[in-house]
Amino acid sequence: MDDLTRSWSCLTLSECEGSNLRISEEQAATEYTLAAKFLTKRALNIDAIAKTFTPLWRSVNGFKIKKEGDHVVLFTFDNKEEMEKVIGAEPWSFDKHLMVLQCYDRDIDVKDMEFNRASFWVQVHDLPVRFRRRKVAEQICEAAGRINTSTDDSDLEGENFMRVRVSVDITQPLCRGRVISLDNGKELWVSFKYERFPNLCYWCGCLTHNDRDCPLWIESGGSLKTESQQFGSWIKAAPFMPARRNTVKVPGFFASRKSGASTTNSEPV
Repeated sequence: MDDLTRSWSCLTLSECEGSNLRISEEQAATEYTLAAKFLTKRALNIDAIAKTFTPLWRSVNGFKIKKEGDHVVLFTFDNKEEMEKVIGAEPWSFDKHLMVLQCYDRDIDVKDMEFNRASFWVQVHDLPVRFRRRKVAEQICEAAGRINTSTDDSDLEGENFMRVRVSVDITQPLCRGRVISLDNGKELWVSFKYERFPNLCYWCGCLTHNDRDCPLWIESGGSLKTESQQFGSWIKAAPFMPARRNTVKVPGFFASRKSGASTTNSEPV
């Protein structure tokens, strides 16, 4: 049936089969849907998926889950803001494997969608203090993927690192860091750590399979040594605590006194 559906344009259609019925956009459901690709080999259980994400997403109006085939699931919301909140809080994992999200495009069939990108917070470590600036960190992270520019600077600086939101191509090995050159000719290695990280192939650095499914491992016949792995748990960042203040901006002494005096004078007698 699927082959027949794909090749219908090559068939000689009868009068009753012909295109004589028009469906307007007004008839489409006003729903907001996320298509999700689960990068796991296990069979998907809808109840387990619901049990996992219900307390995490805390949807006010709830959502609907529907299997679409080939480890693809549709999450349908009746509120656009809730859908955007979920995709804005990537990455999400299920069974320790990455779940790749994509907003459903009504003009593209689900089977034609490419689930090849996921957004991560990338921590930029080992950057000299004088260069810990947003623009510098974003410039460095261009090697890791597409930069998602944020308007809020409050979550961009950690205790000794910068944070950049990056859309990563999961079909390619992760970028572990970058060599930077300074004006004095010195070269430095700036390392990347990824927050809320799922399982990763330590042989090739891809998120789409485990170590035992890696082509490098399979071709070696299982003879590869752990010492030859190019990736490790060190690429996973510790949880970031946004509530913990790492920086306090102190106003000028006289400015603060003037502000205090102004506040005092404005009080009713």
